[in-house]
Amino acid sequence: MVARLVIAAPSSGAGKTTVATGLMAAFAGRGLAVSPHKVGPDYIDPGYHALATGRPGRNLDAYMCGTGLIAPLFEHGARGCDLAVVEGVMGLYDGAADQGELASTAQVSKLLKAPVVLVVDASSQSRSVAALVHGFASWDPEVRIGGVILNKVATDRHEHLLREALGESGVPVLGVLRRAPAVATPSRHLGLVPVAERQAAAVAAVAAQAEQVLAGCDMEALLALARSAPELHAEPWVPHGSGAGVPQGGTGGHSPAPGPRTADRSGRRPVVAVAGGAAFTFSYAEHTELLRAAGADVVTFDPLRDEALPEGTSGLVIGGGFPEMYGEQLSANEPLRKAVAELARSGAPVAAECAGLLYLARSLDGHPMCGVLDADARMSERLTLGYRDAVAVSDSVLAPAGARMRGHEFHRTVVEPGAGATAAWGLRQPERRVEGFVQGGVHASYVHTHWAGAPEVAARFVEHCA
Repeated sequence: MVARLVIAAPSSGAGKTTVATGLMAAFAGRGLAVSPHKVGPDYIDPGYHALATGRPGRNLDAYMCGTGLIAPLFEHGARGCDLAVVEGVMGLYDGAADQGELASTAQVSKLLKAPVVLVVDASSQSRSVAALVHGFASWDPEVRIGGVILNKVATDRHEHLLREALGESGVPVLGVLRRAPAVATPSRHLGLVPVAERQAAAVAAVAAQAEQVLAGCDMEALLALARSAPELHAEPWVPHGSGAGVPQGGTGGHSPAPGPRTADRSGRRPVVAVAGGAAFTFSYAEHTELLRAAGADVVTFDPLRDEALPEGTSGLVIGGGFPEMYGEQLSANEPLRKAVAELARSGAPVAAECAGLLYLARSLDGHPMCGVLDADARMSERLTLGYRDAVAVSDSVLAPAGARMRGHEFHRTVVEPGAGATAAWGLRQPERRVEGFVQGGVHASYVHTHWAGAPEVAARFVEHCA
């Protein structure tokens, strides 16, 4: 059994990431194997989690993957670990819009049978903290709030007042953290600046977060709370080459060796190039695992530095990130832009999400991009954010026409036109519209998807590569 804690808060901005990352690093520093997880579709926080633990940060998204996969995906990521720390999203009870508790931290905590530690921003309150904690603890009896960590506490006097107020709440105080500029992580238009863009500073910030947690939290009490979680009785999810993610010990077992459907005529595994580096940091660990299980060799390349695609590339995946911050540098790498355009023109499978869509466009904020799509991209003042219920408009390298997928949009850019002659998706909420581009082997869209929830996507993509 893996001991586990969910780190939640009454609202965004309370300090969940600081506390969760600090706890991960502090426990890892004590010699524990710590498995990091994040509720929801966030790509950036898991980068800090990975830095703190030395293990891939993994997402638990009940909207995109379904509630039935939360425990198996957790067990898959936490296999062999002593402790798992799960950082929540938004406020504890906030989830997908108009979907009740779906995809909320509260729902995930119940699916994992995990105790919750509530991080409270105490900077502007004293006795009222008891009413706040009481309300959250009593709202859903199935959610077990095992303790509180008070953040941004000003003075010893302030701490005394907070502890006195919470003394009668029945929820123990497991930590008190003072304001500390050293632990802060800079933000910009889509949240925190990713680890890949500030490696040395990120290492220092994570170390400072660990020191703050060690100094202000009762580590033994937190570990005891984590170990009080009951058995999950869930089989770990396993990436499977047939397109079905099955629990270990199920019908699929471990990933099979690639068969003739996932090899080229010479019998070699197809090479799938995956964009990485500072401009393309958004990816889910399960995507690479599924591509490999389906028979591909996955090779990462950096569009900011590499002037050619990996040798033998037969398919290309360009995920999310911040190309808008690197438009001039991406444009300056003309040899790679031409190589990407040539690959796309050849009909090879190309899957591009969000940042990848911008990179395939004709231009981004006036900087020439790959020119695969007859569209131009630019920064916008408007934030587009939310889960999406999508239907494939036509056959593509990712899905057959009519296939339904759940995804997520999160960007401050605009692509004009927003859809090609053949669109990628028809979106059904919050408003009905078509979106994205399908042309030849290219599937480009703003919608991020989590392939663990639809593993047939990776299998289909690799089959097209072969």
